[in-house]
Amino acid sequence: MNLEPMLAPRSVAVIGASNNPDKVGHVILQNYIDAGYEGKLFPVNKNAERIGNLESFKSVLDIGEDIDLAVIAIPAPLVPQVMEECGKAKVKTVIVVSGGFAEIGETALEEKIARIAIKHKMALVGPNCLGVMNPRSRVDTLFLPTYKLGRPTVGGVSFMAQSGAVGSTILDLISSEGFGLSKFISYGNAAYADEVDILEYLIADKDTKVIVMYLEGIKRPKEFLELARRAAKAKPIVVLKAGKTAEGAAAAHSHTAALSGNYETHMALFRQFGFTIADDLSDLLYYAKILASESAAATGNRVAVITNGGGAGVLAADAVASTSNLKLAEFSAETVKALKKTMPILSSMRNPLDLAGDANYAIYGNAIDILQKDKNVDMFIIVALFQTPGADDRLANELVRYKNSIGKPMIAISIGAAYTQSHKTMMESAGLPVYDSPSSAAKALSELLKYSEYKRRRR
Repeated sequence: MNLEPMLAPRSVAVIGASNNPDKVGHVILQNYIDAGYEGKLFPVNKNAERIGNLESFKSVLDIGEDIDLAVIAIPAPLVPQVMEECGKAKVKTVIVVSGGFAEIGETALEEKIARIAIKHKMALVGPNCLGVMNPRSRVDTLFLPTYKLGRPTVGGVSFMAQSGAVGSTILDLISSEGFGLSKFISYGNAAYADEVDILEYLIADKDTKVIVMYLEGIKRPKEFLELARRAAKAKPIVVLKAGKTAEGAAAAHSHTAALSGNYETHMALFRQFGFTIADDLSDLLYYAKILASESAAATGNRVAVITNGGGAGVLAADAVASTSNLKLAEFSAETVKALKKTMPILSSMRNPLDLAGDANYAIYGNAIDILQKDKNVDMFIIVALFQTPGADDRLANELVRYKNSIGKPMIAISIGAAYTQSHKTMMESAGLPVYDSPSSAAKALSELLKYSEYKRRRR
């Protein structure tokens, strides 16, 4: 199934476009305009001559031009007729955002639109979904207005989700975290395009560096697992699987008509295939950003902690020591000697290395420069508390510089409000993952190490 015309269309018809700002079709059309979409945009509404500044068409058949993507936002009973019209107009791909299909028991209606898509060889995503987003091509079919849902910048993480609500939440968080998005695909009931089609597309997509999945069910388990077997060899894959309990599985079925399957069986197979497994939405975010930004593979489990706050360093040490596959590095005698020559007199020369509350960018730089040469150090956690006198823009820039040059995994912890958040965004947008707590940072490093070990075993 070719999804490229859907993710990078040269022309889009919005069927159900409206001048009424409360209508889903209005929001979708406006999102394309706000995103600066440079292709051709065709509103379709049989009751309107114009939608905003654009000419409106009674039917997609009236447009008379090639259409790569039709986004359908009309009541469910009207969708089959419009799908037939799309087929006759030789529309290449269709997204049905409308609900009212198998998720409420209207299975026959859903099967009907799938048959129409197959008959006319149209790729179909949905129904009951948010659709797709591609910041590079400025495609945005989400019916959530930009003032309510932040839009991420261009990046390397692609996200596929059955649930539009989960997907939109993650998009909002990604936009606030400062690391970017490659593709977003919300596929809802998966009447035609399903997990297999989307995963296959993202594996081949050159702009996707990390694949993140939220799954409620797997429609074609055998094909999916065959694809998954080779998927993680190509790219890191982070998965959050819903339906851990019987109650959750039942909720998933009523939500997107998904058959959840045995949770533990799925988890065992995912681990075998090298997937990074998230337990909740926070994990999904933490793991995605370290795998997307970390170009250096983890070659060992010994972590150096550098901090400008003693208590924060202790918490980071606890977090590392509490993680089963990580441990605190023991600095070599040569490292301790070098540190004594350059570090402030109040600094401890052991791990965690406490630079004291007045540490500035130069002191941090000296510490990292010394420790990166220590063969006992495999990874770094840098605690940067920007409330202290010496922590400012220069520190953020210094940490980014070392992150991109030392050849060892490095992440940061920065905890605080507005001033801290501005520097956190600065660092993350430049490729340094920043975490809000020692526990989340340690968990992220742990998963990076697991994935690095999986890749080494599969060479």
